[in-house]
Amino acid sequence: MKEKLIQKSKLLVENRNSVKAEFGWEDSYVYPLCSSIFTSKGKKADIEKMKKCRDLLKSKTGVFSKFRGTAKMAVVSLMALSDDPEAKIDNMLYIYGALKEVLRGSEYLAVAAAIVSELAKTSEYQVVITRTKKMYDSMKESHPFLTSSEDSSLAALLALSDLDDEHIENEMEKCYKILKPEFSSANAVQSLSHVLALGAGTAEEKCRKVIDIYAYLKDNGYKYGKGYELPTLGVLTMLDVDIKTLADNIMYVDDYLKQQKGFGSFGIGSKQRLMYSAMIVSSEY
Repeated sequence: MKEKLIQKSKLLVENRNSVKAEFGWEDSYVYPLCSSIFTSKGKKADIEKMKKCRDLLKSKTGVFSKFRGTAKMAVVSLMALSDDPEAKIDNMLYIYGALKEVLRGSEYLAVAAAIVSELAKTSEYQVVITRTKKMYDSMKESHPFLTSSEDSSLAALLALSDLDDEHIENEMEKCYKILKPEFSSANAVQSLSHVLALGAGTAEEKCRKVIDIYAYLKDNGYKYGKGYELPTLGVLTMLDVDIKTLADNIMYVDDYLKQQKGFGSFGIGSKQRLMYSAMIVSSEY
């Protein structure tokens, strides 16, 4: 397992460096994000194809398109992984248009469209879109001041689940109430509770696993972020792996990444690096 983790970590670093070398004017967070999209598929970033996909995206969208903002390079990466990039972006734009009829347009809604295009069949689009609206409304009803456009992507993820709506809604609220006293950011806890709603087991079991992984890392000198990094810990709870093994592997990957250019003290920062370490471990399992 350790050798596989190092191989995937090396691929993450290689992809990050390749993307940064060609797309040098993007925000710093973009490079590890794009890299993780390719790395999760076990692929090297195809820079020439990415450039063609970037130009294709520009030809398909206007200058003020939500696909040309924060989500741009992630969308380009997904297009570059597709056998038919034009069909890929056409599907995303179609889904976005349909989602925009029921939810407010935003760059997060573009991310939601990308998620649906990745995980749903064409014949399922309308059902998923309708359910995304329902999931979002449920979030808004429970937490009107916390829920905003950034939650639309998680609503889409929940809408893709086979779980019953009522079960999801109950699990989200149970997990939120358990975790809120443990972590400072109400927004991050809400996002984490959405992820945990997808997992098996009781709310108490899932939340305890998150708390224990966080505590184990902290006790060993690895302080995991309490912001947007938190939902990744929710993914780890879905794995049938003990907490010590998960945490030890995260620390092992983090130790390797810390020595790599772009991932050290002057790179993405320790909290974001730990998040990517957790993502590598979860994808390997």
